[in-house]
Amino acid sequence: MSDAGHFVTEVMFDGPPDLPGYPFELPVVRTLATTGSLTFAPGVTFFVGDNGSGKSTLVESLAVAAGFNAEGGSKSFQFSTRSSDYALADRIRLRWNPGKPRSNFFLRAESLFNVATEIERLGILDFYGSHSLHEQSHGESFLHLANQRFRPNGFYILDEPEAALSVQGCLALVARIAHLVQQNCQFIIATHSPILLALPHARILEIDGHGAISKVEYDSAEPVQLMRRFLDRPDLYLHHLLSDD
Repeated sequence: MSDAGHFVTEVMFDGPPDLPGYPFELPVVRTLATTGSLTFAPGVTFFVGDNGSGKSTLVESLAVAAGFNAEGGSKSFQFSTRSSDYALADRIRLRWNPGKPRSNFFLRAESLFNVATEIERLGILDFYGSHSLHEQSHGESFLHLANQRFRPNGFYILDEPEAALSVQGCLALVARIAHLVQQNCQFIIATHSPILLALPHARILEIDGHGAISKVEYDSAEPVQLMRRFLDRPDLYLHHLLSDD
């Protein structure tokens, strides 16, 4: 991990801890506002948590605060297909190490179509392997972008990338990220995927139902434990879920 990138070292909350309304009333945002800051290690930081825990809200706000377009892309992308309110981004500041990343990208599985359209509109397909992302499947285009656009000395934020990927696709993304981390790259990723979480040396931050943020080991991460229990006895889970009682 000695070559892992460490461009962003800390996120700091700027404001009182009891701001009203969304997203400030999310427990995880209250936690950040109360503690005042959260540090990032070199290499890869994962955020995990159940649906509604606020991990994607936090990661998306980090991206906007870092200067990315809210719908994804590099920092030069300025398109918008819908009005979005990222009030949290206005309340957080990032602490950067000296030396800027040479490459950067914010990738959201849910808005990849919009990013692909903007790439073609700007006429910059050459920077993406000269192959339209619209002419590939969702998963293929996602991996193509990671392979063609993610480069050494880069800072990358990913929001639930597994939504676009098969199991094999997740494994391919793990390999790509691991390779880039050895080339001075830093990743901040929100995910539910036990496969992605298995990335060696990654830091896993778990958000619980009360908004507490805790560093956990791979075997203790909730997505890993739940998936293992389900695969061990899927019949028990399905009986409970499908029972009329």
